[in-house]
Amino acid sequence: MDSWEDEQAEQRSCLICGDRATGLHYGIISCEGCKGFFKRSICNKRIYRCSRDKNCEMSRKQRNRCQYCRLLKCLQMGMNRKAIREDGMPGGRNKSIGPVQISDEEIERIMSGQEFKDDANMPEHTWGNNGDSDHSSPGNGVSDGNQPSPVSTLSSNRSVELNGYTAALREQYIGNAMAQHYQFLPHLFGYAAQPRSLYPQSHTLISQLVAAEELAPLGTPMLIEDGYRVTQVELFALLCRLADELLFRQISWIKKLPFFCELSIEDYTRLLSATWQELILLACLTVYSAQVLGDLANVTDKYTPSDDELQSFSEDGMEVMEKLIYLFRKFHQLKVSNEEYACMKTINFLNQDIRGLTNVTQLEQLNKRYWYVCQDYTEYKYPHQPKRFPEIMMCLPEIRCIAGKLVNIPLEQLPLLFKAVLHSCKSSLNNYRTSSSPCVTKGTAPAN
Repeated sequence: MDSWEDEQAEQRSCLICGDRATGLHYGIISCEGCKGFFKRSICNKRIYRCSRDKNCEMSRKQRNRCQYCRLLKCLQMGMNRKAIREDGMPGGRNKSIGPVQISDEEIERIMSGQEFKDDANMPEHTWGNNGDSDHSSPGNGVSDGNQPSPVSTLSSNRSVELNGYTAALREQYIGNAMAQHYQFLPHLFGYAAQPRSLYPQSHTLISQLVAAEELAPLGTPMLIEDGYRVTQVELFALLCRLADELLFRQISWIKKLPFFCELSIEDYTRLLSATWQELILLACLTVYSAQVLGDLANVTDKYTPSDDELQSFSEDGMEVMEKLIYLFRKFHQLKVSNEEYACMKTINFLNQDIRGLTNVTQLEQLNKRYWYVCQDYTEYKYPHQPKRFPEIMMCLPEIRCIAGKLVNIPLEQLPLLFKAVLHSCKSSLNNYRTSSSPCVTKGTAPAN
């Protein structure tokens, strides 16, 4: 399988600039130029500045014009700086397959140099956008094209616009149609779509993943008689029953995975303990979205929160609500297929960055395998959507982020959170269907 995976890497495009990719470098598919640039930037603790709006175009021809935006995109796409050897020599360590999620704050610390302040040898200057040589050795230190800038400090109020999540854009995510969100997604691929056949290995592996899934509708009753008032306690109890059923399905799914015998029960237990919330959230956003936006939304409509509940709703709850609404709409437009869902779920589950795992190397290889399989499938199935695969993969860090923030939401606020999210999504999607062009199909169920 590895030789086939390596062969496919040669045919893919760099997720940073769209140039021909040479393989997985520091966690993502990239070219030699962006690989070397990222390594030099991190090893030499460089700080760049953007003379424009921190949204410069990244392409093979344009990538050298703004080093700030190039490094920012490397971090946003998930390049893992911890996979770079401390001595700067070839041969990474702690290599991660797939995008590594880091917070907006952590990206800002890296871009501003705060991450390196503890280093006594930290140069007290920034680097200007004078170009970066892609032909220099990955470990050769500073390239000739970079000269120190007289600017000694960066703006203290600079913000990193990761996937458009800034205060200025939140209202747009809540109030606008899904199609407008795509202007905030990074430009990932620049190649023309070409129809081709699905590789036999991909077909086999995807068929195995789909066969392991329980795709039947949820069995938890979600019917409330007309005129019956739903209380906070009753709605919370229903949410708990749904979570129980979804968790039970994830446990059954693990036992049916084609690689179940390749990992230890201890590793499976750690993986499930760390990812079960993400798996449930992904399922609700995709394969069960019709029920969630139908039956569950009908129940939450009957719940009327008190003034005290409305007043006590936290800022964390508002942030989670906004992110969930955005993802609901994004998945609605993507119409993720069962095959793509199965791959996304597997890639998210095989997270080798979880502490305490005993067979990290095997997890890396499995993650790499299904990363390539998913890309192969999307490029074959949707030849006229060259950005589809990176857009789908960019959803995984968002799901992990939301799942991480959900644990900070007080339990008594969950009924109001779900009511607000489902009401907003259901209303906006109904309006979207009636006002959209005929090419948008109705319904939220994934395509088969």
